[in-house]
Amino acid sequence: MSAPTLTRGQSWALVLAATFTMTISYIDRQALAVLAPTITRELHISETRYGLLASAFSLAYLISAPLAGRWIDRVGARRGLLGAVLLWTVASALHALAPGFGALVVFRVLLGFAESPSFPGASQTVHRALRPADRPRGVGVLFTGSSIGSMIAPPIAVALMGVFGWRGALLVSAISGLVWVPLWMGVAWRSPGREVLDAAPEAATATPATMAAWSVWREPAVLRTLALIVASSPAIGFVLTWSAKYLVRAWGITQIGVAAFIWLPPLMFDLGSVAFGDLSARLARHPSNARGGTHPALVIVSAAMAVVATLAMVGATSPWMAMGFAGAAMFGGGGTYSMITADMLARIPAYGVSTAGGWCASAQALAFVVANPLIGRAVETYGGYQQVLVALAVWLVPGTLAWLAWPRVGPVRTG
Repeated sequence: MSAPTLTRGQSWALVLAATFTMTISYIDRQALAVLAPTITRELHISETRYGLLASAFSLAYLISAPLAGRWIDRVGARRGLLGAVLLWTVASALHALAPGFGALVVFRVLLGFAESPSFPGASQTVHRALRPADRPRGVGVLFTGSSIGSMIAPPIAVALMGVFGWRGALLVSAISGLVWVPLWMGVAWRSPGREVLDAAPEAATATPATMAAWSVWREPAVLRTLALIVASSPAIGFVLTWSAKYLVRAWGITQIGVAAFIWLPPLMFDLGSVAFGDLSARLARHPSNARGGTHPALVIVSAAMAVVATLAMVGATSPWMAMGFAGAAMFGGGGTYSMITADMLARIPAYGVSTAGGWCASAQALAFVVANPLIGRAVETYGGYQQVLVALAVWLVPGTLAWLAWPRVGPVRTG
């Protein structure tokens, strides 16, 4: 029996609930980055070891994301997201108990494993809740969840640290994420949302093992997306993971003061995701876009914006100017992420959506695993961030060219 039809309001309620999942996941993972200047000082963690600490989360995410995507394709986002949120809340709260670097590494690994179903589950929710014409906008909205989390994590973490210390801040911010549970139960565990999320995608029963996690990455639509994600993730990850330490080291901002600055780049990421997602939906069927999906010109614009703005940070003369350029880079990065993800989802069968989302999350994590220790080592070697910023900007170029040159298959019209 086919799933019931959702009203427009019911469809977007599911999308917003999935977006909120991404928000709380980023609050939990970004709290450590926001408080890093204080935590690394008190626990005597060097820049290089901090880079390794950031990579510990990404390494776990890298390994588990494709498996989590496959698991979400089997159990569905309704159950999968609920279980993941409960598990990662526990993993995040454990950070408050860490006596030193080794324990933090273990807890970051646990958090990486626990959060790996978040993007695959949210992607499946968007795909099943929205009609095809609305999915590019839905993906754009979905990406705002992560940047909203990154944007509100600084003031929350800093305010909580002022009252409870950094350990109490990590504990309270982790537990507060449970407010998501009743919201999800209200929209995803009641009819008709329940039936829509649990419905088997069209043609799933006709395909052996639906689409195996170990083979979906070979789809052309997925491969080209992975190439650009690996290229663009280090620059985005730098802003998310290193901004607080960058402001303290390069501009002499205090730990308390960083919260006044680092909200801007995630906000710009949001605006870029929504703006480019909407433009992509409008231009998907333009006569100049013979293969449909994301118009190549939009990817050129968004990627060029990220490259130029990242390079411009080298010449910044004030912390606000630096964060303004970082925001412009994140605007382009948010647009790139949302457009290439929507393009990929339009070109693969519905029953492989979460698995493909898992591979994309894994590609991002791979970029973070490699980049973070290199950033830490470069900062210690050169005593600053200029060389890092140039390298991040240059690295974006080949991945963008690969995405543009990769042969494109036509969009899938069913599912």
